Amino acid sequence: MSEVAVEEKQEVKAPSEPLFSPKNKRLITDPLNENNPITIQVLGICSALAITVQVKQAVFMSLSVLFVMIAGNWIISTIRNLIPSRIRIIVQLVVVATLVTLVDLTLKAYVPDVSEKLSVFVGLIITYCIIMGRFEAFAMGNKQWPSILDALGNALGYAWILIAVAVVREVFGSGAIWGWKFIPESWMMSNGGFYMNNNLMILPPMALITVGVIIWIQRSRNTNLIEA
Repeated sequence: MSEVAVEEKQEVKAPSEPLFSPKNKRLITDPLNENNPITIQVLGICSALAITVQVKQAVFMSLSVLFVMIAGNWIISTIRNLIPSRIRIIVQLVVVATLVTLVDLTLKAYVPDVSEKLSVFVGLIITYCIIMGRFEAFAMGNKQWPSILDALGNALGYAWILIAVAVVREVFGSGAIWGWKFIPESWMMSNGGFYMNNNLMILPPMALITVGVIIWIQRSRNTNLIEA
């Protein structure tokens, strides 16, 4: 009895991409510097000017954007194949509006003082080009995990600019950090000392100047960011 050699074709599976492959890591690191949403794309700059008087406000605003962007990117990526192309923007608006409402109600319930100071700016997250841009440009064409990393990177890139500006403004404008005054009252000129807070720092124009200084430092360190 002759034996017939049978070639078994083994299905070769493509190796799965590691969760934090170099490509996925770039989704997080690029928005922190070379593709920062505020200093490079000039998006969401209004909130950087308006709510950075105190670090506390900047942190809660950053956490709000972080939650909305990650949850929104994940939802849009999950249902992207079910969304008719003609109404995709409406669906994206419904998703972001629902998430922003959740954030607004949570802030009012647990940190009412912060909610009052952030005022309309939390509601305006619905209109943020940073978020809608990531929904449309990335989540609509990618799977959940890369979409989450993309949202995380862009939210962190937005957050560190907000917090950096808030630290400079609160330290030099109020002599405090997170509301805690670290300059002794005896140093203040009103008590016969030598120090006086720079009230200009709590005005919106100084936020713009601070953001400008960060942009200047970024471009000085990386000349590839300088437009020809």
